[in-house]
Amino acid sequence: MSNSSCPVCDNALIAAANAQVSELIICPDCGSELEIKTVNPFSVVEAPREEEDWGE
Repeated sequence: MSNSSCPVCDNALIAAANAQVSELIICPDCGSELEIKTVNPFSVVEAPREEEDWGE
């Protein structure tokens, strides 16, 4: 397993054995939604926020 840190609160994160690129995870400390960018080495970024399309 490898580890990284939350880009929002710097909390330590440990990669799950079955982690996959583009998977969304939640930081257990601050609740931010994060996207796994790479698995080996494990790295995450803050997930992009989905904007409302207002039915368009």
